[in-house]
Amino acid sequence: MPTSTDLRLLLRGPVDFEIGETPAESRFVFSAPDGEERATASESIGPLSQAIRTMNAHPTARAWATPAILALRIMARGHLASPDASERSQLQDAAGPVDPDPAAAQAKVRAFLEALAVDAPAVASIPQGRDDDDAPPVVPREPQRRRPFIGTLRVRFRDEPSDEAIADVVLRVKPTDAAWAAVDMADLWRRDDHHFGPGSRLAARTLVTNLASAWPPAARLLAEPSLGSVAVTADELAELDTSRLAALLAAHRVDVEWPGDLIRDLRPRGSVRRVETPGTDRPRAFSRDQLFRFDWQLALGDDVLTPTEVDELARSQHGLIRLRDQWVLVDPQRLGHVLERRSRDLTPFEALRAAATGEVEVDGVTTEVDTEGWLDEVRRRLATRPHDASSLGQPAALHGALRDYQLDGVRWMAQLVDLGLGGCLADDMGLGKTVVLIALHLHRVAQGHTAPTLVVCPASVLGNWEREIQRFAPGVPVRRYHGAGRSVDDVSGGFVVTTYATMRRDAHLLADHDPGWGLVVADEAQNVKNVRAGAARALRTIPAEARLALTGTPVENNLAELWAILDWTTPGLLGTHEHFRRRWSRPIEARRDTRRAEDLARLIRPFVLRRRKFDPGIAPELPPKIETDYRVNLTREQVGLYEAVVRDTLAEIESARGMQRRGLVVKLLTQLKQICNHPAQFLHQPSARLDGRSGKLRLVDELVPEIVAEGGGILLFTQYARMGFLLRRHLEEHGIGAQFLHGGTPVPGREDMVRRFQAGDVPVFVLSLKAAGTGLNLTRADHVIHYDRWWNPAVEDQATDRAHRIGQTRAVQVHRLLSEGTIEESIAELIASKREVADAVVNAGEGALTELSDAELAELVRLRG
Repeated sequence: MPTSTDLRLLLRGPVDFEIGETPAESRFVFSAPDGEERATASESIGPLSQAIRTMNAHPTARAWATPAILALRIMARGHLASPDASERSQLQDAAGPVDPDPAAAQAKVRAFLEALAVDAPAVASIPQGRDDDDAPPVVPREPQRRRPFIGTLRVRFRDEPSDEAIADVVLRVKPTDAAWAAVDMADLWRRDDHHFGPGSRLAARTLVTNLASAWPPAARLLAEPSLGSVAVTADELAELDTSRLAALLAAHRVDVEWPGDLIRDLRPRGSVRRVETPGTDRPRAFSRDQLFRFDWQLALGDDVLTPTEVDELARSQHGLIRLRDQWVLVDPQRLGHVLERRSRDLTPFEALRAAATGEVEVDGVTTEVDTEGWLDEVRRRLATRPHDASSLGQPAALHGALRDYQLDGVRWMAQLVDLGLGGCLADDMGLGKTVVLIALHLHRVAQGHTAPTLVVCPASVLGNWEREIQRFAPGVPVRRYHGAGRSVDDVSGGFVVTTYATMRRDAHLLADHDPGWGLVVADEAQNVKNVRAGAARALRTIPAEARLALTGTPVENNLAELWAILDWTTPGLLGTHEHFRRRWSRPIEARRDTRRAEDLARLIRPFVLRRRKFDPGIAPELPPKIETDYRVNLTREQVGLYEAVVRDTLAEIESARGMQRRGLVVKLLTQLKQICNHPAQFLHQPSARLDGRSGKLRLVDELVPEIVAEGGGILLFTQYARMGFLLRRHLEEHGIGAQFLHGGTPVPGREDMVRRFQAGDVPVFVLSLKAAGTGLNLTRADHVIHYDRWWNPAVEDQATDRAHRIGQTRAVQVHRLLSEGTIEESIAELIASKREVADAVVNAGEGALTELSDAELAELVRLRG
């Protein structure tokens, strides 16, 4: 069972109330970094009532503070079983912030009261009598009219404190419905000019009696000669700051006014340092054999307490002590938690996260930390912006001029690599990531690092890497490690470029290469986003001084892909995959937790550099991109096929379950998209007549000849190889030169196709979206046609960027085709919604649609209009 202190610490995270089948089963859910904590209404009401004055409380916790305070007052009056009209109205008004849905908010607050009644003491549901049997004899004849009072306990520390009394607590009171200022209870009791009216002494006495039931020293407030004031010990005074008493005081409408010079921000923080051992002078990496130590500290404002002062505070037992001529009040339980474990060892990866964010997680609680020594130097360097990183200029051996943002990229990479760390350069496609990497290699060579750089890339860009190296770094050796007779035995410097497939087969040979690799670079690193795939596993076995990833889309579908890339470049930074899923993926993707997203962005910021084409000063000369959506009608043949497939497959889906149902849903979606493309694709008719059977193909026949006649170049993308072959055949039959690059095209053939298109020998380049959507430089094209739509806009954007990139001098027109009233319109809506969310939060396309109900699925795929 969570303690009140546990729940107070969890107020920084999201809080929700889950209504159970019975009131006894309803629970508050507190989201913690390592999972969720569930608590009953009675366990939660005290901590929640303090959320208003808790620093950094989550908005959802603050939303429950007012309902909790009102519920405590209702319990104090004995009205829990049947709140009166005024109480119900106040609860209704307070429910609004609890849930965006007003009806749901009201339901949650009602269920909260019902759940309270399960565990609350019986007195909370029994209306409390207000007779005068216990009224003091000095006011026996006062009228019985009641005006409930609110009170303030004003604390005044003594100039000469003793063990018996360190402070005086004075009670000030006023009626709840009066606009007058509060007065000392002693003045109310002894004078008649307070204007509070008849019954005020009885109301004040009732307030004191209720207060004394929660805090016994209050009983002395009625004693002469110090009526209205009570001398208290340190223990009695410290109790006023406990969460238990704070909740009871709130129920009785009493607050505490502490002196302005009381120090309450004595907060625990940590210090992280590297343990000095022989041979660890200025290490370049956070290697597994390095030792780091975390030490708890207590800070008084900006000043850290000495060990002697901490020991003195520990002996105080109650958290109230005089330090440096100031009174200091801290939570004893939290203080005890700090003092129990003053130090602990940290893994190198925890130390790296501390250097990156200034925080470390200890026992599930995130704590601010200072870094010391070498680690503090790392922290400062990671926090430095690229253009301020150093005076590093363009390498003298580089042929060509780097743009300012590209030079910033070289500086950023050089800084990470110098620390033995990796990173991900995630600039938009077409901004020149290749030349940045080449410049980094040349910079390292100039600094005396002669080990070779291994570049792993898709087969389609193997030749491009060779050409770019020869162009920007002529004379630097470059070895193509691909095909028969490949070898790296005699490679001691320069570049080695290979494909993911070859690397997967020869990982053991590459891992054993002598003298080893200076850098290992994963180009189009989204290819290793699946950590279970063979290429990703093989890449992790190849050691290097540093690892770098290049990709224009660090996240295509979900945040797990970001984890996969960074866990390779900077192992351990984001923790294990399960830790990352629990701490980051689930809150951000499922609950759209913006604070958690901001925390993740802050953690990865030193290790991911992303610039967009439209960022100020990045590529001002880049010509515009004009996007047009074309909606076409299905032909009669397409309509017949579409309706038949929907009818027959939905009937099968209704009786299917589990994986069989999911498989049928994916099959249905795929077949409908094929029908929208062309009946010949769906019917597997590679040689059949194509004219007049597809609305999309009819539009292609209108667009392509006109563009070709004007001398334009066209990239025609489709996600289906079968459709690609049909498009090439159709264009050639109409006298238009076309070629088709797909996953089965050999590397030499790909390079020849790129050369022919760039030279203007072939006007139309048909491309498989997945096989050719990345890495290629096709600036000859000024028109891009997306014949069908992919689920993810990032994939389409990558494909478009084959033409819209640095080096393009003409405006690029993007034509997107979709069949009106079909599943393709639903896909377009999905894509539009994905563009609206943060780049790091996208859903999973077909996988998400397999979970739709039968009715939702039928609505999605039905032919409209």
